[in-house]
Amino acid sequence: MKPSRLIVFALALILPGCSLAQGPASEWRDELADHMAGTWKIEGKVMGRQAHHEVRAEWILNHQFLRIQEKTAASAPSEERHYEALWFLGFDALSERYVLHLIDVFGGRFSETLGYGTREGNSLRFVFEYPDGPFHTTFRWLPEEDAWQWLLEQKDNSGRWTTFADFRLTRVKQP
Repeated sequence: MKPSRLIVFALALILPGCSLAQGPASEWRDELADHMAGTWKIEGKVMGRQAHHEVRAEWILNHQFLRIQEKTAASAPSEERHYEALWFLGFDALSERYVLHLIDVFGGRFSETLGYGTREGNSLRFVFEYPDGPFHTTFRWLPEEDAWQWLLEQKDNSGRWTTFADFRLTRVKQP
């Protein structure tokens, strides 16, 4: 084997071990995000139409992300459009901000998006930059009700913020 190939081969064997030696990142703990873990019923409106969704949120990947699985409720009226999405809520310690990955039924071109957020009190507010303009997603924890408000807003053509969806999440009691 030539010396240059030997070096490349040795590095290929050593470098993966170096990254493993660091180990996985320590668990991310966030008392506000912890409140979202569980099973929820969503009721509200999307673009003026009633919506009935179900959400299941659980910590994954060494407690680095809260996976939020949203889908149209089985009990939703038959005329309600089917929707399904996976949201991954995490925190970027380097930039000191929350991250929210969205993957949904609209496919790869528009649905694989990343929003960045900040916390203010009991609210997490995310900004998504879409080709047709910014979009805000705000989760607001209502501790006295053990519930969440989930507000989605978009900028219209005149530059005014309008409500895209306004949801209320109520916890589903587990037997």
